[in-house]
Amino acid sequence: MSLFTDERLRTRVSNSFQKSGVVNETTKQKAVRLLSETLNHQKTFSAQNRIYDIFLSHSSNDVELVTGLKLELEDLNYSVYVDWIEDPNLDRKKVTKATAELLKKRMQSCKSLFYAFSENASSSLWMPWELGYFDGIKQKAAVLPITQNIKDDYNKIEFVGLYNYITKEKVEKSDRYVLWVNESPAVYVAYNKWINVNKEPYKHQ
Repeated sequence: MSLFTDERLRTRVSNSFQKSGVVNETTKQKAVRLLSETLNHQKTFSAQNRIYDIFLSHSSNDVELVTGLKLELEDLNYSVYVDWIEDPNLDRKKVTKATAELLKKRMQSCKSLFYAFSENASSSLWMPWELGYFDGIKQKAAVLPITQNIKDDYNKIEFVGLYNYITKEKVEKSDRYVLWVNESPAVYVAYNKWINVNKEPYKHQ
């Protein structure tokens, strides 16, 4: 099983930025424009009523990584909620009741939550709350580790070690990739089974 790496995500974003042709923008401006374009292309009804496969819980300091992550997950045909794209007027810099209520509503409209576990995650005001809330209402929350190197192992630390974690693997003799929900290297289940038929990770030989 392969973890998502910092380098892979940044390369995915860089390639998309180059195709867009606009250079006089900040990384976040480019990301907002790029993701807004993909959102408008995919959207068939308003975000107010949309059901998403994945609520992407992340640090606001990880704009580039989150952009790459959203693109990679959408490459696998999953819909991904990112607050500063779908709800651009939302202010996560301050913990307010109004922001919390909107995020609750969005989480209730998502099938699962991925906790983007980066170096910046520990400084986020919102991520632990989002993880706890979603786990409480749906029990379909998992950690998506972002590592520095493809050979890195995911070391379950602190409270995130209580949760399953996400990996991505190419199907043998195919160009298709599959998301896996892992309890450990030997205990896992395909994301689609986990989310659609409520099958928990099981031991493989």
